Amino acid sequence: MKTQYYTASSLDGFIADPSHSLDWLMQFGPVEETSYPAFIRDVGAIAMGSTTYGWLLRHEIRPDSDQPKPWPYTQPTWVFTSRTLPRIPGADIRFVRGDVRPVHREMVDAAGGKNVWIVGGGELAGRFYDHGLLDELIIQVAPVTLGGGAPLFPRAITTPPLRLFSATSYGEGFAELRYEVPRSQAR
Repeated sequence: MKTQYYTASSLDGFIADPSHSLDWLMQFGPVEETSYPAFIRDVGAIAMGSTTYGWLLRHEIRPDSDQPKPWPYTQPTWVFTSRTLPRIPGADIRFVRGDVRPVHREMVDAAGGKNVWIVGGGELAGRFYDHGLLDELIIQVAPVTLGGGAPLFPRAITTPPLRLFSATSYGEGFAELRYEVPRSQAR
């Protein structure tokens, strides 16, 4: 079991543009052409922040549209938020706030030996890192620069550095980088 931050980033280190848009990413087509299908099979629990949840509601689920889509995950999902957010009928979503440590314990139990996925954003992944709970960063680097926006991972990790254990290209533009978090920081 690992706790993994799996996300896409621009070449200059942003996961969303200054307007919180992911249009820059959506131009590259379906996730089925990446490592995502294999990755998600090994995920037993999910964590995300309220901005990520809100983006999913507005751009994917669209609960107020004529044809809303279902929640895309079968795994239990913890949404870290300090405000009241709308629920999605039939989805196993748990709204939480505060310290990530007790929530991580719940997630590990619920994952049943599978991995825990920190969807985003970068600040939430950083909170797991701060408490030694993050094992891996899996970054799909896109061939674009945004010049600003939501940072990939707003933490300094310098000594010891992350350990690159895999680099894979997908298509003509994406590079997937897999890093292990140093054991002095990971749990």
